Amino acid sequence: MTSVFTKIINNELPGRIVYRDESVVAFLTIEPLTYGHTLVVPIKEVDKWTDLSADEWAALTAVAHKIGNAITKAFDAPRAGMIIAGFDVPHTHIHVFPTTNIGQFVFSNAMAMDATDPALMDEAAAKIIAALQD
Repeated sequence: MTSVFTKIINNELPGRIVYRDESVVAFLTIEPLTYGHTLVVPIKEVDKWTDLSADEWAALTAVAHKIGNAITKAFDAPRAGMIIAGFDVPHTHIHVFPTTNIGQFVFSNAMAMDATDPALMDEAAAKIIAALQD
């Protein structure tokens, strides 16, 4: 069965995509820890990150690095958090988000989809895209 991430990648479901190349896509999560929380996802649908080849993993983390730098710049954040969990969606993804403290690394504190402000989500995506272009 196709994952929800593949449906976003294929434009079958809406998504705030901030980056795309031939093997990796990055888009905002619908339940962010903080505004700007981005998922970095391989286009190839692979459940566990440990099942990616070394080259695929390198490409994914290179994009996560770019996104992390863009996020710290766009949100004037002292750090970009990074988490690999992989339990909610069976498609490898790296969470990258602006953070000010370790307390923000708790998924139970994520905003519910209906609690996010769509305008702030759009603004966050635009900020990341702009920072990536600098």
